[in-house]
Amino acid sequence: MEVQETRVQTDRVLTIPNILSMARLVGVPLFLWLILLPEFGGPKADGWALLVLAFSGVSDYLDGKLARRWNQISSLGRLLDPAADRLYILSTLVGLTWREILPLWLTVVLLARELVLLVMVGILRRHGYPPPQVNFLGKAATFNLMYAFPLLLLSDGSGWLATFAAIFGWAFAGWGTTLYWWAGVLYVVQVRRLVRADAAAG
Repeated sequence: MEVQETRVQTDRVLTIPNILSMARLVGVPLFLWLILLPEFGGPKADGWALLVLAFSGVSDYLDGKLARRWNQISSLGRLLDPAADRLYILSTLVGLTWREILPLWLTVVLLARELVLLVMVGILRRHGYPPPQVNFLGKAATFNLMYAFPLLLLSDGSGWLATFAAIFGWAFAGWGTTLYWWAGVLYVVQVRRLVRADAAAG
């Protein structure tokens, strides 16, 4: 989880929070392989894919909690955490769209937001600023999407459980997408202010 507090950072790499973030990154290709297994003639492994997603959610909570408690906030951790979040979202989008659980338009909407943010990061670097930190709104959006995706995966079946999962999965997907773009707009506003301040100072 992205750490917002201003504390002394450590340059250590092998901290427990960083190891948890690295484990999340390793889980990305595993999750994608599990979710796409039926598309290549393999058995359905959605249960295992859901377990990987569950581990990702727990470790996402723990790495920030432990980093704050043990004063192990690091520059590497600040990079690994949002990278893992975005890679999980990207891999889930690819997998669920490939299996036609997610409509293509929703995937395009979410990826367009990532493209906007990538452009903003490029502008910041050109002006000598680091990438913007994840704010509370962006984190809330990610949490909503992380709830939505496993529920939508679970909805790819039959019976009352699949129906229940579809209702709540689409609700979380709608909230998450809205918050995702809202956070993106705030990033654009933040970048615009920094660039204007730079131009005024120059």
